[in-house]
Amino acid sequence: GALGGLGLGLWRRQQAATAASEEKDEDEKEEEELRQRFMAPPVSGLRELRRRRRELRSRMELLIMETQGEVCRALAALDPGASFSVDTWERKEGGGGISCVLQDGEVFEKAGVNVSVVFGLLSEEAARQMRSRGKSLKAKDGKLPFCAMGVSSVIHPKNPHVPTMHFNYRYFEIEEADGTKQWWFGGGTDLTPTYLNEDDAVHFHKTLKEACDKHDLKLYPKYKKWCDDYFYIKHRGERRGIGGIFFDDVDSPSKEEVFQFVKSCAKAVVPCYIPIVKRHCHDSFTPEEKLWQQLRRGRYVEFNLVYDRGTKFGLLTPGSRIESILMSLPLTARWEYMHTPPESSKEAEILEVLRNPKDWVH
Repeated sequence: GALGGLGLGLWRRQQAATAASEEKDEDEKEEEELRQRFMAPPVSGLRELRRRRRELRSRMELLIMETQGEVCRALAALDPGASFSVDTWERKEGGGGISCVLQDGEVFEKAGVNVSVVFGLLSEEAARQMRSRGKSLKAKDGKLPFCAMGVSSVIHPKNPHVPTMHFNYRYFEIEEADGTKQWWFGGGTDLTPTYLNEDDAVHFHKTLKEACDKHDLKLYPKYKKWCDDYFYIKHRGERRGIGGIFFDDVDSPSKEEVFQFVKSCAKAVVPCYIPIVKRHCHDSFTPEEKLWQQLRRGRYVEFNLVYDRGTKFGLLTPGSRIESILMSLPLTARWEYMHTPPESSKEAEILEVLRNPKDWVH
């Protein structure tokens, strides 16, 4: 009987060792798969992310890393002669990021896809900006610990018949004096064409609407209007582009439900934009059309530097990386004094839509 017990004990140990070995193999396999999907190792480290895989912060970091990889691969496939430079950077106050930028390609003049995961103490200016948005933040000895992460991209194509596209999805967490945590998500995807193509506009908006409709039919109309209102160049009386969706400070119905919604939106980026690029990247264009693209890019710069909250927040955050924040600016742009396009021209047509947003999906 004793010998039988010894044999059973040995067998159990062998089984446990086999299971542990198999688990290790599975872990290594999963890590390798993740490595292939990402552009660089994640800020928090693969082991740490997998250890905390059930925590929302880790799941969000995995999502933004995967989104960066998906978008970069889709863009690189359309511009095979060009390649992304991948910069991993650290923030001494806590965290860091990965900036992927393609410059001077055949199809894309400049395309950037950035990931950042930063934490530490919120600067007084950044806290003031948040309070101005109605957030009641109770600091402890003037200190507010925070964690912010997101993926952000701006794509400026060479051909004026291919629109510029921007997307950003982010998560924010703040710990107040009494230890309670405030959290919220924000983001959006929007399109800025130089010339209006109705089929492109409809495809773009329908794809985003489908992503929203999976969660709640009220979301697309609400966030479409928010987008039109947000990307408004007040001093010009026109929108930056033909919109898309935009939302901020979203903290209901629940953390899990908002995360799943953000995930659907992030997964819609490639299908809403890449088919438009494919359709037009070989269109012929005139020097006059290129000039109009440069003037429209000037408007893009005006919005980003004067009004964009993300740019302002980045500039107010100690230790933030200026090159990554200003990655959104085009390689080239132009400002002409008192430029007005001729009436009934293709240039005047897009201006009309920028001044009076349209419903593209009904």
